[in-house]
Amino acid sequence: MRARKIGVLTGGGDCPGLNAVIRAIVRKGVQEYGYEFVGFRDGWRGPLENDSVRLDIPAVRGILPRGGTILGSSRTNPLQVENGIRRVKENLADEEVEALIVIGGEDTLGVAARLADDYGINVVGVPKTIDNDLSATDYTFGFNTAVGIATEAIDRLHTTAESHMRVLVVEVMGRHAGWIALHSGLAGGANVILIPEQRFDIEQVCAWVTSRFTSSYAPIVVVAEGAMPRDGDLVLKDESLDSFGHVRLSGVGEWLAKQIEKRTGKEARTTVLGHVQRGGTPSAFDRWLATRFGLHAIEAVRDGDFGKMVALQGTDIVRVPIADATARLKTVDPALYEEVGVFFG
Repeated sequence: MRARKIGVLTGGGDCPGLNAVIRAIVRKGVQEYGYEFVGFRDGWRGPLENDSVRLDIPAVRGILPRGGTILGSSRTNPLQVENGIRRVKENLADEEVEALIVIGGEDTLGVAARLADDYGINVVGVPKTIDNDLSATDYTFGFNTAVGIATEAIDRLHTTAESHMRVLVVEVMGRHAGWIALHSGLAGGANVILIPEQRFDIEQVCAWVTSRFTSSYAPIVVVAEGAMPRDGDLVLKDESLDSFGHVRLSGVGEWLAKQIEKRTGKEARTTVLGHVQRGGTPSAFDRWLATRFGLHAIEAVRDGDFGKMVALQGTDIVRVPIADATARLKTVDPALYEEVGVFFG
């Protein structure tokens, strides 16, 4: 009897912990269920163009602590490609793939939900995003690592800010959700934290900055890339779009530093952490969470529980419909943001 063949892909931005998921899926799938695995390269481009590689236990040895993904990733959207869905279905059939495990964020899993609900493809989802903005799961792997990297950067910038008595603006990732900014800003002792969920008043920001200088300490301002001024729109370097229609963010930190310098007369500089936040070795927590997600994803395949995503709720890994998990973003509660406001200024 032929062993069942399972496909695996990683889509969207790379993220610490992706390799841990792949390793767990393959190890358990081969050892306990006798499955065969094929990895599709570069996200949805792999099944779209039938570009794949065999995955077995030797192929996943030693990848647990590695950042990035051995399968590669991309923001390819088969829903926007002519005959894209037909090509994906035909290529999965040609490879004799009976089920597909999709590891990704809102966009990648959104495609997975369409394939499962509208086209009958056997899909299991694994949530991945450093922004931690997927609903239905308490945490996504990669977030803990990103917060740790941002916090360390803020810690280091305090000494430079105080040595030169200048304002340092730290721009972190966060398109629609300010979880990284909030967690790293609070942990790093920032004096101002700006998030996409709460439009900011530039005059209030400058007042907090000025207040900080009266204490003989220099201020650190942490701003999420998607944060917006009360009387303006997104600050962008350019308006180019990716294949999912998203503008490429970055620029609010530099804009904010110039505004602060202009309005307060204090020297201000910007540090954009950018891709540093999602590169490199995953934290112990992210390795643990990613591994558990992988183990439970292959169990969902074994059970034939398709159209579901594995999720962390409390300390338990549960299954939820992929469509429900991507229906809305998990954003910062205004009450939580207000809670940390005591440290501003």
